[in-house]
Amino acid sequence: MRAAVTPLLALTGVRARYGALDVLEDVDLEVAPGELLGVVGPSGSGKTSLLRVITGTLRPAAGRVVRRPGLRLAYVPQVETVNWSFPVTVEECLLMARDGRRWPWRSRAEQAEVDGLLEQLGLAGLGRRHIRALSGGQQQRVFLARALLRRPDLLIMDEPTSGVDVRTRHEIFHLLLELNASGLAMLLTTHDLNGVAAHLPRLVCLNRRVLGDGPTRSVLTPTVLERTYGARMDVLEHAGMPVVVDHVAPVIPLRREVG
Repeated sequence: MRAAVTPLLALTGVRARYGALDVLEDVDLEVAPGELLGVVGPSGSGKTSLLRVITGTLRPAAGRVVRRPGLRLAYVPQVETVNWSFPVTVEECLLMARDGRRWPWRSRAEQAEVDGLLEQLGLAGLGRRHIRALSGGQQQRVFLARALLRRPDLLIMDEPTSGVDVRTRHEIFHLLLELNASGLAMLLTTHDLNGVAAHLPRLVCLNRRVLGDGPTRSVLTPTVLERTYGARMDVLEHAGMPVVVDHVAPVIPLRREVG
């Protein structure tokens, strides 16, 4: 008989609010070791608030959040929320994430680790460049490298492919798949139902409450999507993958009156 796997993280009956406004209601969610899941929902549905509850920056008004003892979390924010004029280089930005650094300069071991991460993420040779001089895709990779420097068990990402072109989005997503294949658990939010969400093994549909949770094909259905987004959507299949499209009602021609 297979032993039960202790989740990295478990939310039970979580409610969160800002002032008198409830942003999450009765949310249950578990993340297992090595899992990759996405959270989708309309703007204002509580996706970022859910991440804040998970990372501990927003305290639930009710319910429980249980983290595995010793769990190491790392968070990658939306690139649009970062002050890119802050005067630091790529290397300095990464090293600022390391807890317990005693000295302002880096050790040989730290430099080797930074160089290795930059090479792994396609940023080799950019360590001394100012972060504002990077492209949107490079900036996203810098904050991903910064998070990985914390050696997390669970990586939390808020819209990791927002604000980048289609090619960069695919590059970032495939990089995330490679990191997940190495055993790193990931939870990410996304608005991109087709470019990202349809390729994830597990999907959570959120609109203050969890309205769908499970294998992506069982969650990406017209019924669940309409409950989540408040609008009818159709789900087609292309090259073996689900494709979500806005529902287009048939046009009924007007009847001409004769006489």
